[in-house]
Amino acid sequence: MQIPVLVERVPNNGFRAKAGEPLALCADGATPEEAVRNLRAVLDRHMAGKQLTSVDMAPDNPWLAMAGMFDPSDPLIHEWKEDMASYRQEVENDPNRP
Repeated sequence: MQIPVLVERVPNNGFRAKAGEPLALCADGATPEEAVRNLRAVLDRHMAGKQLTSVDMAPDNPWLAMAGMFDPSDPLIHEWKEDMASYRQEVENDPNRP
């Protein structure tokens, strides 16, 4: 697993390596490489006996479960689309339409 780490210069000619949430930890070192090594050691100690995982969330829109459920090669779907287009054109051409 890789996580983004910010390495920045700090006062007194040192460097700090920081990780973000959910592992908001940091470590200092005399060089950028040392700061990253020290951060790795802090992360190893922090994660001992723990597991980092992810969770799939259900889609917010319940209609998404039905998306793509009709076979586009089905002749009824083709006929349905043609009828919709025809009706749409009829509505657009209606002189009494506001």
